[in-house]
Amino acid sequence: MHLSRFPRVFLAHLPTPLERMDRLSDALGGPEIWIKRDDCTGMSSGGNKTRKLEFLMAEAQAEGADMVMTQGATQSNHARQTAAFAAKLGMGCHILLEDRTGYQDPDYTENGNVLLDHLHGSTTEVHPGGTDMPAAMERAAEAARAKGWRVYTIPGGGSNPTGALGYVNCALELLGQVNERGLVVDHLVTATGSSGTQAGLVAGFCALNAGIPVLGIGTRAPKERQEQMVYDLACRTAEKLGCAGVVTREDVVANTDYVGAGYGLPREDTLEAIRLFAELEGILLDPVYSGKGAAGLIDLCRKGHFKKGERVVFLHTGGSVGLFAYKGALARG
Repeated sequence: MHLSRFPRVFLAHLPTPLERMDRLSDALGGPEIWIKRDDCTGMSSGGNKTRKLEFLMAEAQAEGADMVMTQGATQSNHARQTAAFAAKLGMGCHILLEDRTGYQDPDYTENGNVLLDHLHGSTTEVHPGGTDMPAAMERAAEAARAKGWRVYTIPGGGSNPTGALGYVNCALELLGQVNERGLVVDHLVTATGSSGTQAGLVAGFCALNAGIPVLGIGTRAPKERQEQMVYDLACRTAEKLGCAGVVTREDVVANTDYVGAGYGLPREDTLEAIRLFAELEGILLDPVYSGKGAAGLIDLCRKGHFKKGERVVFLHTGGSVGLFAYKGALARG
């Protein structure tokens, strides 16, 4: 795959580490668990959006934009990393935040990612849950254009074929790491939400004929909808790469049993996963994405879905900044 054909700003700290989690593996008594540390990508504490934004922000520059605009939930990791990229590249940034949880605690509405959005110089506006956010963003973009800004809009999560190239690149990077170490990977597990991370991985592994199945642990949508979103984006990403048709519907699998009451609302198993990773491996998860992804991984290990003797890689999507917005939930947990 010739990813150099696509514009890119090289700001991520790559390659991210691939580490074996011995204590967690021993505690669960099942497969050998490894972690791909995409919480270490850089740009405002890192996370999976850094890989996507390398391609998205380069495209914005190529189109002559002087402002980027995006949208997400109140504690959006993507919003925080977009604001950081804009600061680094000298661009304006405006973010639309949707209240998907109803939380009114100041720690949630003002701390964590929101605090860093503003620290990076971004402006924000808040919308109630259920708002048509793409439409609201287009209205905001038109208003900014009327004031003379050249606006580049980024979908929630950076999840379009351009953003998904970041995780095609991750698939290529990971395959190189396991090949160099002689590791056979039986499964890759990661949280899946707006779909760009899983779609990029699926498109990349299929194009490389890697034979590594990707399981997305859902954080918001029902299973059928989540899988369809990932499949559609993986197909469009493969087409962008010039290898249309390499992704089949069977390549896309999501488990949405760990969503709980809804997006951004951690379950007890989410909080347990956060504690286990912190206490056994010194690794910080977040309550929205990586915590739910890890809860799914842990439960499936306990149930024997991943078997002793297999090797599972958990892709950590970052987001530990969000912990500071969930102090109350973590204390109760």
